[in-house]
Amino acid sequence: MTTQDPETSIAAAGRSDAKEPPHPMDDVYRTPDHRFEGLDDFPYPPNYVDDLAGYDGLRMHYLDEGQADASGTYLCLHGEPTWSYLYRKMLPVFVDAGGRVVAPDLFGFGRSDKPADDVYSFDFHRDSLLRLVERLDLQNITIVCQDWGGMLGLTLPQDLGDRVTGVIAMNTMLVTGEMPLPPTFHAWEQWASDNPDMDVGEAVQFIDDTMPNDVLDAYRAPFPDQRSKAGPRSFPKLVPTSPDMPGADTARRAIAWWQSEWTGNALVACGMQDRILNLRAMQMVAGWIRNCPPVLQIHDAGHFCQEKGEGVAKRYIELHGH
Repeated sequence: MTTQDPETSIAAAGRSDAKEPPHPMDDVYRTPDHRFEGLDDFPYPPNYVDDLAGYDGLRMHYLDEGQADASGTYLCLHGEPTWSYLYRKMLPVFVDAGGRVVAPDLFGFGRSDKPADDVYSFDFHRDSLLRLVERLDLQNITIVCQDWGGMLGLTLPQDLGDRVTGVIAMNTMLVTGEMPLPPTFHAWEQWASDNPDMDVGEAVQFIDDTMPNDVLDAYRAPFPDQRSKAGPRSFPKLVPTSPDMPGADTARRAIAWWQSEWTGNALVACGMQDRILNLRAMQMVAGWIRNCPPVLQIHDAGHFCQEKGEGVAKRYIELHGH
């Protein structure tokens, strides 16, 4: 990897002595560190890996809090168009209960490297999360997920053997392309298409009008210009809106797996002010997961349930003891 200009971009072609990765990169943006300085309630130091199998030259960021030898790890997965900052209220609850928290930024988001538009796909993101789990050798994982964090994260356990023992799913869905998506999703899809240089703060409020103004700059922080926003631009186009789209079959397999194979702990929560994924949708998700308790309703939360997530984290620990 050779740095062109730390304020704008990075050319990442992989190491010359490595085999060509399945996702070659030659146009990659890296957000300058100063963009992340002084964020309220977010004192956590960054951690990076740049050797994920198949992603040579790309640097992924993750938070890693709590004891490395904790008995359980909470793998916290963000969605669109957010980043690990979203988990700042849930993270301390998990750590105080004795857990380790690993919260990655997907490629294209947060402090992670941001390839150009044409590289993103369902499997590009999903495979990177599988490789991160393997790279860090995470065990006894509780997957904590919302939005795309769940669309991807809820498909991971079927390929992770016995590493996953719990799940917390908030305002998310496994999309197979077989059911119509709500008009509010299509409105968001159109808004994203009409605003390629999206103001990420405006995007967050478009999706969730309960979001307070004082956190919007933190969500904008990773995305100072249009070039940096390839990841957020791509996600609306990757939702499997037909059964033959990439990711749809993986979601179908995951639903069957949760129904027949799952034996771990579970909690599904719903931010009741969500205009895209309502209580009925979250009850469907809970119905897919064997032995899942009734949906926990967070009445003052919207789509980004983590902004009111302390109660979700505490309820999971009350139910399952860790």
